[in-house]
Amino acid sequence: MTNGASTPDPSLPPPVLVEDSAGLEPLLAKLEAADEIAIDTEADSFFHYRESVCLIQVTVDEEDWLIDPLAKLDLSPLGSILADPSKTKVLHDGEYDVLILKRDFGFTFQGIFDTRIAAAALGVEFPGLASVVEAHFGVELDKSQQRSDWSRRPLSPKQIAYARYDTRFLIPLMHLQRKELAERGRTEIHDGECRRLEALTPVQREFNPDEWVRLKGARNLDPMGRRVLRELAIWRDGEAQRRDLPPFKVLGNRQLLDLAAAMPGSPRDLEHLGSLPMKVIRRIGDALLEVTRKAREMEPIHTLPRLPAKDGSSVLDEFGHELHDRLKTWRREQASAMELDSSLVVNRRTLLSIAELRPATEADLDRVDGLIAWQKERFGSSILELVRVFEEDLAAGRIETRRRRRKR
Repeated sequence: MTNGASTPDPSLPPPVLVEDSAGLEPLLAKLEAADEIAIDTEADSFFHYRESVCLIQVTVDEEDWLIDPLAKLDLSPLGSILADPSKTKVLHDGEYDVLILKRDFGFTFQGIFDTRIAAAALGVEFPGLASVVEAHFGVELDKSQQRSDWSRRPLSPKQIAYARYDTRFLIPLMHLQRKELAERGRTEIHDGECRRLEALTPVQREFNPDEWVRLKGARNLDPMGRRVLRELAIWRDGEAQRRDLPPFKVLGNRQLLDLAAAMPGSPRDLEHLGSLPMKVIRRIGDALLEVTRKAREMEPIHTLPRLPAKDGSSVLDEFGHELHDRLKTWRREQASAMELDSSLVVNRRTLLSIAELRPATEADLDRVDGLIAWQKERFGSSILELVRVFEEDLAAGRIETRRRRRKR
């Protein structure tokens, strides 16, 4: 225990585990009558190729419920409750929960209050759930089950105890934060981000065989090493799908790079790598040697593939990149002055939209994707001034793009 924190109350009644329609009905009745509902999820991304929702935690009227989606329940009535704007749905760092619930069940959301966003809007340095709960309630949460296998049944007593506390404190935390947000004039900041969460659209991630180029050290390989790495990455993804495992549990990125650099031709070569345990060599060593052999018969990769930038800036031309850099510097300055996370000043996607549209008037600001009312009111004039100076520098030939700097 640290800083005088205490463990959660052991005298609480156990959470209610919902595994059939008879168990779901009384929970739905409580949710229909409630104005405030705390929600969280657990998934199995560390144990399966494609993760799925394995548990939905709900706290309502100070009672904790654990819904088992793997029991093939009809959860559509829960979807109606999540979509009801008259009911406040309290989550902590809810982006992943919203996306995975939308993807797996087709739910929609209105009325979200996110306690992590609220903590960040209030300038909390460490807005994770455990830190915030300890700071407000003096309770030290056990996070040891965070990466446990939530797809296994039955759930262990430790998993059940862990899961119920992810929602147990969210509603009283929300009440404290709402008051402070209002007192400090930051309610609009929080609410704007929550509306963004509600509007998120899940995207199914698909394997891209050229993603190998993002691995640290991949660009340092020679052309044949790059080819071997690409083919090994493709094989790993196929093997992960076949075995229903996340790819890192088939082979780690460091192991892929070691194999590509060494290009082993025999079992002894695999052993000499040092990064492959013998049990891995015995299980997949022959396959790795075969993939490597076939890759060496293919054309080397002399030109690195170009992938879209993770920050979305691939849509920008060279001058747009310069404006984007200036906008990011401006955002850091604003965030520092307000003691906020930069993403709460203007989020990444909106910053890109500004750099792409290069707004010159207030009417242009209305066309910027994601720029909400309080941001226009507070930052609109400074954004327009920043863009105006950029356009002047561009017209006067004072802008040195990244490409020109690299050529020097």
